[in-house]
Amino acid sequence: MLSATVYTHLWTNPFHPALAPPTPPRAACPQGVILGGDQQKLGLFPPQNWGARGASAKILNLFKTCVYTVGVAWESAPYNKAISVSELENAPSPMSLLIRQARVLLPDGQFQIAHVLIEGGTIAQITPDLAPGADQIADHILEAEGLTLLPGVIDPQVHFRDPGLEHKEDLTTATRACARGGVTSFLEMPNTRPLTTTQAILDDKLAIAARKCLVNYGFFIGATPENLPDLHTASPTPGIKIFMGSSHSPLMVDRDQDLEPIFAAGKRLIAVHAEDQSRILARREQFAGVSDPAIHSQIQDSQAALLATQRAMALSRKYQRRLHILHLSTAEEADLLRQDKPSWVTAEVTPQHLLLNTDAYAKIGTLAQMNPPLRSHHDNAVLWQALLDGVIDFIATDHAPHTLEEKAKGYPHSPSGMPGVETALPLMLTQAMAGRCTLPQVSRWMSSAVAQAYGIPRKGAIAPGYDADLVLVDLKTYHPVQREDLQTKCGWSPFEGWQLTGWPVATVVGGQIVFDHGRINSQVRGQVLSFVAP
Repeated sequence: MLSATVYTHLWTNPFHPALAPPTPPRAACPQGVILGGDQQKLGLFPPQNWGARGASAKILNLFKTCVYTVGVAWESAPYNKAISVSELENAPSPMSLLIRQARVLLPDGQFQIAHVLIEGGTIAQITPDLAPGADQIADHILEAEGLTLLPGVIDPQVHFRDPGLEHKEDLTTATRACARGGVTSFLEMPNTRPLTTTQAILDDKLAIAARKCLVNYGFFIGATPENLPDLHTASPTPGIKIFMGSSHSPLMVDRDQDLEPIFAAGKRLIAVHAEDQSRILARREQFAGVSDPAIHSQIQDSQAALLATQRAMALSRKYQRRLHILHLSTAEEADLLRQDKPSWVTAEVTPQHLLLNTDAYAKIGTLAQMNPPLRSHHDNAVLWQALLDGVIDFIATDHAPHTLEEKAKGYPHSPSGMPGVETALPLMLTQAMAGRCTLPQVSRWMSSAVAQAYGIPRKGAIAPGYDADLVLVDLKTYHPVQREDLQTKCGWSPFEGWQLTGWPVATVVGGQIVFDHGRINSQVRGQVLSFVAP
């Protein structure tokens, strides 16, 4: 029997908890909040209508599985469909799932052959021995003998192009790719159209995500020279994104008079794309007319990256401001952090910058073009060592798809960026199986360290009480990266043809099986992530 709690208060904005206490958990009903002015009937309204009821609003604390149970899925239900309180109170309990006989990665880095019981989207029990008849209690069973169970990947930097650039990717196709790749949560960047620079635009983006996302989601607020107040108040968001270079939009913030106030005010995490714009522009003019895509790595060279990272570090140190350096790409930056990295600074690296280098231009042309660019073999080696030593904290994909037609325009007209959410986990697990790192290290870099850095509660570990965001992988079978298998809308990968192991067999989001042996359950919806300041 569902226990429902009804709240009555002024519901000004559900993403500003301070304006509307007490609120039901944000995990409640991501498809839309149950609203209504009647004690007996509660209507379903989409997120863009949240707040329209004012003081008469009644919010039902209801988990999404209960919404599915009474047949009010977002895509099929009319917005003002009424549901009786008795229907909801008599709805079955949320789904339970038993993952049987998996090789489970525990929080201490050890493996155990165990059964994992999930109830209501939460890990309830991990046990090596099932009580007689226990497997009859679960609504669903995943047979996992011979497979390895890991925490779901949290990808902290993606560009999913929705809204405004849906011909490249959208939140449906991108999260289908996430499901296939074992990514159960993502943090998306603000360079969509319109740019995510205000609360209203962030709310719109969250509404789109609630309709489309098969996995959990969060969105950065983008800094401009004019939106300082929004950077302090926008919520929920993992942090502020600053493009210090390699951008032509209003998101470009490269002048001291614009950067200083952002670092000086507030405590929210600042994530920087660190490339020096003035150096890039000068070198672009110097190499004008060169159409070989390999020149891209010389135009946006290591010095451009180092200069911007030094600048961001100086501002962070001056104001003791939490700083995250996105997609670190050079040996020089890694050496800088190794020498003097404050405790409040973190950094990430992409699989591309670990495994690809400038040799790729001769093999795949503009498909190897990204920002910051691919570097040398030496950079690969130094970045790997920095990751192993903890100088670099975790891994992000920087999934940034473009169509093959756009990539075929030729340099410098071809756009920078490549997809990555489907291949990142198998790429890193393949490296682990080759002895370059360990499975627990991969899981830390792709799950627990991300959750810790961004203050995402109940994510990144397989333990009772944690959210059941999990991926079951096969470490015994190798399979090539093939275009026909990809779920991303762009339909290509820079790693095409690579033989990889650790491909997901099943992916679980909030206790729901979203990917199972090649099949995607498009009815699953993820939840908006919450972020707890340290």
